[in-house]
Amino acid sequence: MPRLILLLCLLTPLAQASDDAHDLAYSLGVRLGERLREEVPDLQLQALLKGLDQAYRKEPLQLDNARIDSLLAEHEALLEGATQRHEKAKAAERRFLANEKAKAGVRVLDNGVLMQQLRAGSGPKPSAKSRIRVRYVGFLADGSQFDESLSPQWFKLDSVIAGWRSALPSMPLGAHWRLVIPSSQAYGAEGAGDLIPPHSPLVFEIELLDIRN
Repeated sequence: MPRLILLLCLLTPLAQASDDAHDLAYSLGVRLGERLREEVPDLQLQALLKGLDQAYRKEPLQLDNARIDSLLAEHEALLEGATQRHEKAKAAERRFLANEKAKAGVRVLDNGVLMQQLRAGSGPKPSAKSRIRVRYVGFLADGSQFDESLSPQWFKLDSVIAGWRSALPSMPLGAHWRLVIPSSQAYGAEGAGDLIPPHSPLVFEIELLDIRN
């Protein structure tokens, strides 16, 4: 029995070292995966793993160094260009929100949403789980229209963008509001396809016509 206990004591540090090595490798993979997901959302993971494996083992590579360096330089240039565009868009958003906030009659609601009352309402207010019937039109910061309800539409309040969820529980039935929604409460750094660019604040004119709980 003492020999068995001694053997277990000797194996325990080895098992711990093995676990640590595994966890370290896994942690490196997690951080690499997180970074690459942001940089290259459509990355071919099998090709990545193949290149990683061959380089780590010092095996012959499928591409020559000139091709690899050229592709990586092109990728870095694209990343730098994207970063510059994002910074420019964020600066433009900050200027736009500051100008809107300075306008007469504008109030700051939760999460930075700006509200201007175009017509007062006197009815009840929706809850976070309400269904709402609204008429609305949406604009980008440059004034171009990107959306409009040609007829009144029903929405579940918990299914719309965060800016609507922040603002509409404060909106009484019958009101007509102009909302300026920061991109962080809309489509953020990703935007929405070709319709809404990254870091775009959105402007909505909304009439609250009906509420159902």
